[in-house]
Amino acid sequence: MVLLAAAVCTKAGKAIVSRQFVEMTRTRIEGLLAAFPKLMNTGKQHTFVETESVRYVYQPMEKLYMVLITTKNSNILEDLETLRLFSRVIPEYCRALEENEISEHCFDLIFAFDEIVALGYRENVNLAQIRTFTEMDSHEEKVFRAVRETQEREAKAEMRRKAKELQQARRDAERQGKKAPGFGGFGSSAVSGGTTAAMITETIIETEKPKVAPAPARPSGPSKALKLGAKGKEVDNFVDKLKSEGENIMTSSVGKRSSEAAKVLAPPINMESVHMKIEEKISLTCGRDGGLQNMELHGMIMLRILDEKFARIRLHVENEDKKGVQLQTHPNVEKKLFTAESLIGLKNPEKSFPINSDVGVLKWRLQTTEESFIPLTINCWPSESGNGCDVNIEYELQEESLELNDVVITIPLPSSVGAPVIGEIDGEYRHDTRRNLLEWCLPVIDAKNKSGSLEFSIAGQPNDFFPVQVSFISRKNYCNIQVTKVTQVDGNSPVKFSTETTFLVDKYEIL
Repeated sequence: MVLLAAAVCTKAGKAIVSRQFVEMTRTRIEGLLAAFPKLMNTGKQHTFVETESVRYVYQPMEKLYMVLITTKNSNILEDLETLRLFSRVIPEYCRALEENEISEHCFDLIFAFDEIVALGYRENVNLAQIRTFTEMDSHEEKVFRAVRETQEREAKAEMRRKAKELQQARRDAERQGKKAPGFGGFGSSAVSGGTTAAMITETIIETEKPKVAPAPARPSGPSKALKLGAKGKEVDNFVDKLKSEGENIMTSSVGKRSSEAAKVLAPPINMESVHMKIEEKISLTCGRDGGLQNMELHGMIMLRILDEKFARIRLHVENEDKKGVQLQTHPNVEKKLFTAESLIGLKNPEKSFPINSDVGVLKWRLQTTEESFIPLTINCWPSESGNGCDVNIEYELQEESLELNDVVITIPLPSSVGAPVIGEIDGEYRHDTRRNLLEWCLPVIDAKNKSGSLEFSIAGQPNDFFPVQVSFISRKNYCNIQVTKVTQVDGNSPVKFSTETTFLVDKYEIL
């Protein structure tokens, strides 16, 4: 097979995007594409047309054509297979099959075309590999950005510290009636020094204001409360991402859909003066033929105190997990107390937890390739038939203690082949024609409804229906870690508290 060019053109033969894989002038390719509509016989339904020198292999896409121009001695079956892959690539980058949308994403399409064909010959790649190659995800770039952000934070912290020192020196000098130290050479005055310090402080505060969540106004005097988790949480989240670098890091619609579902499904919580938020996120990749490639789960307990009189407390944690999670407390939490008595309290019991801010006090991590740990197994069985493919998908809840809500199992479909014919189904389905997806929707999966199946038929090949993606939201956490009691440091008296538990999907794929 020698592929000369791949192009997306209008029905009048106007080229929107064209990629030549052999040396060819612009005039030559424009002439070939302009002649293409005139060669088609409207009375017959063919997918190719020939001239004395070349063969056109094409597929209609609404008002456009996807056209491959090949030599006449190329293998027509291979040409048709390549054409199908080209036609599936276009909806990946364009939301609508329209001329302006194609033009807007022309370079994305050209880069994808280059992954399919090299020097006129088809590469052995599938749609998922093309997506991975064109993303050009770089571990080194992420590490570099992390280091740079850390350096910037450290520089801002150092500026803030210097500004405080300068302000303190000015106050001390004013108290003692001395001349404040200058900032710069040649006799800077106390006034200019004070102004400089104030300007530095104001600049730093103004720079950081957008990052800080609005909190109730409090007295301007110095606070003795610890400031936990403000930046550590940010760093921890990034480090956790770096630990899972073996996976595709791009933000998937599954994670977004889970976050949106959490907001919609979560009932209004009656927040007490002491409120705990227990959140877990799972990232899982399975093979289509079975086997868990990787499963990673991150969890965290975040504490929020609304009343200052409950700021000096201890949390009683009950850990009934038997899966081997790794626990880690915040650096300002007394580790020995937690190890011996499962109590979360500050190293200095005289200090208080921050008020009106979420503080991460305990986090855990589980990484495994043990198949028995998969919470929800998905089996997808596409089998070729005379008219295309019969697809059978089954789910089974392995972790029966969980109750999964708003479960959506997303199956990719071939493009330009029409709607699937649904046979049997437990639950409901949605067909997204724009993105060529079939979404199998199940409101609840629990011990009473632990398994189900979906059968449908559609034109295509078995590889067209992967990767399958799953999203859900649960109000029960996967690792059985809970806060059972909260007591005050002084007197050990119990404190009323509220808990909000969320189990979300970061990535859940069957490749």
